[in-house]
Formats: sequence, C-alpha cells, structure tokens
Amino acid sequence: MNILITGAFPLNNEYEQKIRELGYNVYFHKDERTLVDSPQIYDAVICNGLFLYNDIKKFKNLKIIQLTSAGYDRIDMDYIKNKNIRIYNARGVYSIPIAEWAVGKILELYKKSRKFYKSQEKHIWEKEREIFELYNKTAFIVGFGSIGTEIAKRLKVFGVKILGVDIFKPDCLYFDEYYNIKELNESLKKSDIVISTVPLTESTFHIFNSEKFDSMKPYSIFCNFSRGKVTDQSALIRALKEKRIYGAILDVFEEEPLSENSELWNFENVIITPHNSFIGEGNNERMFGVIYKNLKEWK
Repeated sequence: MNILITGAFPLNNEYEQKIRELGYNVYFHKDERTLVDSPQIYDAVICNGLFLYNDIKKFKNLKIIQLTSAGYDRIDMDYIKNKNIRIYNARGVYSIPIAEWAVGKILELYKKSRKFYKSQEKHIWEKEREIFELYNKTAFIVGFGSIGTEIAKRLKVFGVKILGVDIFKPDCLYFDEYYNIKELNESLKKSDIVISTVPLTESTFHIFNSEKFDSMKPYSIFCNFSRGKVTDQSALIRALKEKRIYGAILDVFEEEPLSENSELWNFENVIITPHNSFIGEGNNERMFGVIYKNLKEWK
C-alpha cells in the first residue's frame, strides 16, 4: 500500500517508521499547492488542502483520506461518497488548545486586558471600573462537537450556564439546556456569550447574519472559532457599529488573511487573531494518534 503524506503533517522518523511497520510505503509531498507526481499510485493520502490544488480524480486508486483538519469543507464530499473513499478528519486533535484560547480571549474582553496593556506601555496608572465576571453568565455553544464540549467543560468551572445547539442532542455532561439548530434565534436571546464551533456546510453558510445579531443581547459577545464563512462579516460589522452586541472574538474570517483595510481591525471591543487558536504543543502527538489508529484499522 502506498501512502502520500503532505507537509500538512510534520512527519518525523518515529512516526514514519510506525506507519511503515503497518505495511505502508511512505511518500512525502511537502507543498500541497504543487502538483503531485504519479497521483494514481497512492492508496492513501494524509493531507489538509491538497485537493484544492490537485484534481482528486487523478488519484484513481485512492481508498482512504486522513485530513489534518477538523472540517470537510476543502474537499468534494459528493465525489468521496460516490467513489466509496473512506475519509477521516482530525476530530479531537485541536479541541484542547481552541478551548483554552476561547476562555482566555473571553476573559481578556471581559477584564479589559487591552486597556491595561496600553496603560502599561505608557506607564499610566489608571483603574478601569467596567469589568465583567464570567460567573453566572450564559454561554451558547453552536455546534456541540469535540471543540464545543471542551469549551463547555472549562466554562463550567467558572460557574457559566451552558446552552448547546446542534442537529442532534449531544451526549455530554457539560450542557444545561439543549436546543435544536432550528431554535437558534430564540436561544440567542438568552445568551451572554455566543460561541461558534459549527462546521461550514451549505446550511451553515452565513448562519450568523443580521437576524441572528439582532436576536442577541446588547451586552453579548460573539466568538467564532470554526470557519469564517459561517458569519456574514458585513452584518457583524453593522452590529458592532450600532452597538447591538458588546464585542467579538474572531479567529477565522470569510477571506484569510483578513484584509488590512477591513473595518474589523478598528474596533476596541474586537479581538482579532490570525486563525491561530488551534495551535498547541500537543497537536502533533494527538494527530498521529488519530492517523495511526485509522490506518491500522483500515489496513
């Protein structure tokens, strides 16, 4: 069996040896944006956005795909299903760092960290009286998968009430109330913190639009750690300008990198990070654990 591993996964000698011991011939392709030589020879591929730049139809013997991303939005899933290609994502790999990032950034916004950082730079001693507590707030997590579960677990420690929304009721100890995705508008009215961890699909494209922002509390925070295109960015900017929400924490955007001309950069009550929330030193080990398990079971 021939397996192609792209630069999306940092393959080291130890990992490569373990994959070879499963009976795979290992090939490496560093840059996913370049064409793969002899794509027809590969039975398995470990990649992220490889098929944005390479025609998947040329991989004629492909039987298994292991993505290094949690989402499936960079691949033609209809083709995968029609060809009976088995596909796995990186479920659970990035949940811990994203959850830690989410709690940290919410606290930064609530505790006005930006103001204190600026004061420190200028050696200014000035108190801030408008500081918020996480305790007794209600967080609404849209998309209650692995990431949503890890965020909920951490917020519960602060005494936060957790509302979860998904297509199906999650089997999870950390939420207090469950809502179906069809009840999204009504649920938003109850929430102080709205967190998107929902995957990007046809049905979730711009799911956070003007109607949703109008349903949120004036002192609510909107957080997006999933995919930028689940949010109508223009609607979010309007909501911020009109002070319909208190602020936003954004790690993903409709177009990345975020344009230097975007109005989002200019809001004091918006925290912007460059799609960085998933980074953590434990990712490689967790990712290899997923890869090894799936390759072993398929083999």
